[in-house]
Amino acid sequence: MPLIPEEPQIIESAQGPRPTPASGRTAPTPRPVPGPRPAAPPRPGRPGPLRPTPPAQRTPRDVVAAKPESSAPAAPAAAPAAPQIQLIPASPEGALDAAEEAVDLLLDSGRAPGEVLVITTGEQHPWAAHELSFGEPSYWAQHDAKDDVFYADASAAGRAGARQVVVVALNGGSDEVAAATLPLALGRAGALLIVCGDPQRINSVLGAGV
Repeated sequence: MPLIPEEPQIIESAQGPRPTPASGRTAPTPRPVPGPRPAAPPRPGRPGPLRPTPPAQRTPRDVVAAKPESSAPAAPAAAPAAPQIQLIPASPEGALDAAEEAVDLLLDSGRAPGEVLVITTGEQHPWAAHELSFGEPSYWAQHDAKDDVFYADASAAGRAGARQVVVVALNGGSDEVAAATLPLALGRAGALLIVCGDPQRINSVLGAGV
């Protein structure tokens, strides 16, 4: 049966009876009661609701086993190899020429001139005498430059620095000078020590082990 507008039907909701509308006005049609709203999604830039985070499971890859400390002592560093020693028999008069020939062979074999030091126990090498005529500063500047073979007598050998090859010419001087020069030359030689002189004299000064 159709409803008459003058007699509106009142529907009671769960909240109780609704008030009667004033005369001459039609009661609004009741709307269904909405259910519980779903949680609103978090806005950008704002954190969502805090939830308890389960503890992270550590994989075996995350666990680094501590290495046991080694009680063994560290291996000592290898000692540098001693330079080789070559003896070239020569008389005091021919020792300087023998040293020059040795230097020529070294350079021909590929040695750089700056790797060679020549020490004389008697008369100075002509090159050293010539360069010293310009003064010691110029002479030692050429030593420090290491651009060429350097010649020094026994008195200046202590100031000379180490080089890969040291050539000693026993072209004179006393046995005391030779005894002081040869160990010094051995200490300056990095790879090779060449001694030009009388083998009997060398053995008598330093012993057969040289």
